[in-house]
Amino acid sequence: MEQHTRPNAMSNENAEAKQSTMRSTGQETSDILTTRQGHPVYDNQNLRTVGNRGPATLENYHFLEKMSHFDRERVPERVVHARGAGAHGVFEAYGTVGDQPISRYTRAKLFQEKGKITPLFVRFSTVIHGGHSPETLRDPRGFAVKMYTEDGNWDLVGNNLKIFFIRDALKFPDFIHAFKPDPVTNRQDPVRQFDFISHTPEAMHMITFLFSPWGIPANYRQMQGSGVNTYKWVNQDGEAVLVKYHWEPLQGIKNLTTKEAQEIQAKNFNHATQDLYEAIERGDYPQWELCVQIMSDDEHAELDFDPLDDTKIWPKDQFPWLPVGRMTLNRNPVNYFAEVEQSAFGTGVLVDGLDFSDDKMLQGRTFSYSDTQRYRVGTNYLQLPINAPRKHVATNQRDGQMAYHQDIVEGVNPHVNYEPSSLGGLKEAERPGTDHTPQYNAALVRAKIDRQNNFKQAGETYRGFEEWERQELIINLVDALSRCPTHIQDKMIEMFHACDGDYGNRVQEGIRQARTMEGTDGAAAEADKAVKQAEEKGREAKPY
Repeated sequence: MEQHTRPNAMSNENAEAKQSTMRSTGQETSDILTTRQGHPVYDNQNLRTVGNRGPATLENYHFLEKMSHFDRERVPERVVHARGAGAHGVFEAYGTVGDQPISRYTRAKLFQEKGKITPLFVRFSTVIHGGHSPETLRDPRGFAVKMYTEDGNWDLVGNNLKIFFIRDALKFPDFIHAFKPDPVTNRQDPVRQFDFISHTPEAMHMITFLFSPWGIPANYRQMQGSGVNTYKWVNQDGEAVLVKYHWEPLQGIKNLTTKEAQEIQAKNFNHATQDLYEAIERGDYPQWELCVQIMSDDEHAELDFDPLDDTKIWPKDQFPWLPVGRMTLNRNPVNYFAEVEQSAFGTGVLVDGLDFSDDKMLQGRTFSYSDTQRYRVGTNYLQLPINAPRKHVATNQRDGQMAYHQDIVEGVNPHVNYEPSSLGGLKEAERPGTDHTPQYNAALVRAKIDRQNNFKQAGETYRGFEEWERQELIINLVDALSRCPTHIQDKMIEMFHACDGDYGNRVQEGIRQARTMEGTDGAAAEADKAVKQAEEKGREAKPY
């Protein structure tokens, strides 16, 4: 594709070449420390002071620039997905979906040709915990992929687990608040978490996964990824189908028990970031195959759940996984902050041939994700190299904090920042195919979906676990629930029974034993005991 340049602006290549020439013709060499203004720094050890004991003077420009930048080195942490690791790679398309040409279902260009390569960046993360939290904590893992396609960026933003806690985006702040630290004590509290869950029956499927070993992946390389929400594919004729995305790790899948995770955490709380980085450094490039499930875009009355419900899994025997391509991660970031921390993803970032479904969680996420990037990184976050598309950008958007270039191209009148115009401004693109135009005949309401079926799949997932996974699930649930008031325990036991009789019985018996052994606050008492032990066993130190 032809690359356009901006008038009155130097390309990155030309700028670098000019800077190189300036350095080579002068006395300066590339390893000489400078200020951000380019001034050589002759003394980086001492403030300018009145005498060698001070006081310091106000005109310490180098110090003021250095310290003021240091004070601003951190941007606001992500509310969710704060702890993350990332890597660059490529996506290779198969050109087919299963044994059929992919063009039957979507006109998205990145999928059409067998062997077509699209560069990408991936960010893995934990969800609830903070930016410096251990990577062994029980939590869903984020799995966000940014593909730099010829039609612009495509972000596939999901998790390792294939479902979510809630099905309506209005509840998202409540869910996150319940799982984040208490606003008074600043401690995460299972009482708050299960207080919320006990009033949210659709979360039982996710809780079953989360408190099993699937809640602690062994590392980032050996975990699945999922788009979680339902999307659409649109073909050249504007015909659409519903799709679910799945990343299957070719390295296999590994999870940890709580005991195994604690043993790792005692020695290394960055183990997953280290594992990913070192694997790529030694050339052991991790790979995932991208598979899709396809369903016609209607209500599917034959199913006992709504296909747009993100708390549900589409049965694999009815909707098989069809491979469409392979992702390989082959390059580590050069600068963590610039490439991983400032990478910004959004569920609304779709290319032609991909579309939204009516999934209420997806539509709520589509506002939230991009909006939080504008708050965190800034209005012009898409001008950062890690977020910018690998093609020309031409918009009428101007200015704002940290704008360092304008989105105009050669031959376009720079005086015209609006459309339409007859004075040489930007023009609309030609339509690449027939528009997809879904039809609706329904009242505007505030209502839950009809087919909720909150417990069936949770029970199926429980019965599908291996026995060691079920045992680990029960141990973890009992440990958390034993800290909760009796009325929350009773409500949760009732819902576990609704999922599966054996499931409910084992949780109930575990809580009964915990009450007998430790009292109703058994696990909380253990936590309190650990606090006291830290004081009692701590070594005395003399003041200095």
